[in-house]
Amino acid sequence: MKARITVTLKNGVLDPQGKAIEHALSGLGFDGVGQVRQGKLFDIELTGTDKAKAEADLKAMCDKLLANTVIENYAVEIA
Repeated sequence: MKARITVTLKNGVLDPQGKAIEHALSGLGFDGVGQVRQGKLFDIELTGTDKAKAEADLKAMCDKLLANTVIENYAVEIA
């Protein structure tokens, strides 16, 4: 089973990396780029076939390690 976890900063949290990317894109001549928010993407392969258990395990992984839930949101997709 394959899963994808997307971690993004919560609204209102400053994103200095996103701001630096936004500035760099402008400097490279890419006009019309608005706000840039940077995040993280994890592709994880799991053994087993129980989707409910996999989703619970993935959420636990996010809560304990992959995301800082004080300032970040995460989304779990299982394929």
